[in-house]
Amino acid sequence: MLILQIIVYAVGATAIILTILPFLRFGMWWIRIGDFPRLQIAFLCLATAMVLVLSADFPLRAFETVFLLTLVACAAYQLYCVLPYLPFYPKQVETSRSPPGENTIKLLIFNVFIENRQSAKLLQAVEKLDPDVILLAEPDERWVTEVAALEKNYPYTVLHPLDNAYGMALYSRLELDKPQLNFFIEDDIPSIITGVKLKSGEMINLYCLHPRPPVPTESDRSNERDAELLFVGRMINERDAPTITAGDFNDVAWSRTTKLFQKISGLLDPRVGRGLYTSFHAKYPILRFPLDHVFHSNHFRLADLRRLPRLGSDHFPIFIALSYERDAEHAQEEPVATPEDEKEAVETIIETLEMIEAEEAEKAEGEKVKS
Repeated sequence: MLILQIIVYAVGATAIILTILPFLRFGMWWIRIGDFPRLQIAFLCLATAMVLVLSADFPLRAFETVFLLTLVACAAYQLYCVLPYLPFYPKQVETSRSPPGENTIKLLIFNVFIENRQSAKLLQAVEKLDPDVILLAEPDERWVTEVAALEKNYPYTVLHPLDNAYGMALYSRLELDKPQLNFFIEDDIPSIITGVKLKSGEMINLYCLHPRPPVPTESDRSNERDAELLFVGRMINERDAPTITAGDFNDVAWSRTTKLFQKISGLLDPRVGRGLYTSFHAKYPILRFPLDHVFHSNHFRLADLRRLPRLGSDHFPIFIALSYERDAEHAQEEPVATPEDEKEAVETIIETLEMIEAEEAEKAEGEKVKS
């Protein structure tokens, strides 16, 4: 019985700590990691509370009562965080009633996982879905070579394969206008910005992102990821044009950073009121989070949104079809940033750039001393 109590309190305390940590506005990975498993933490809180009730002697002692109420409060908060992504919540993006036409754009986004060897599955999926635009994250030279057949039907490309798992490849059958490869925050983390000309002749902007995640194997902090998202968010807001942003954000839909990105950019999330569309990890059902995103301006309505079957990667592909409709802008309310939001975004970007500059200077000084 004593061992059971120790386990219960240890699990419960861990769940409580993981709930509290994300409230701290620090970028360390062990703080930001609590943003991800909201549903899993809620389950731990509720399961621990149930075991505590079933195994406790009544009346409960004061400590047990406080612990139990804290667990319930943490579970309620975690569920509140994911509430907008449940099917009964009001939709942020309206469903298009127009048949697919020249103003519809079909987009397939897929983190291929650099070690994945099943490129043929991607080609089969493309043939079946017939997307207009394909965005691949993590491709290296091997991947670009193996899917080179795409270029026959998708002649407009931006290809930047890398061996560091942050390569990007964009394939489009729609004409691209002034495509740019950018390195906004880190020298080895590319992003793509381009205009896309719809079949109707309408021009939209497409932003493709894949920032570095805050995990020990990649980075011990989230500052660079957060700064890149917010930097692009400000750019989108300044241009004020029909816009789609897509990619593996390495952040969950409900995190403070992603929500701030939405408010700064004014973009909508088509998953709100429709489902979680968890895209990672494809291999472990109990450890899945929505990391691959498509946000868009209120010029579009949703025609289709699907998480596709696994294609050998640790991510599921996401397929979305958006309909550019002139009256949609007046029917869908976009997120709006407060002055406090703007201040936080600017401070995050500046502090991160200063941090990187200081670290690079320190590194250069160290190399100078060695030589």
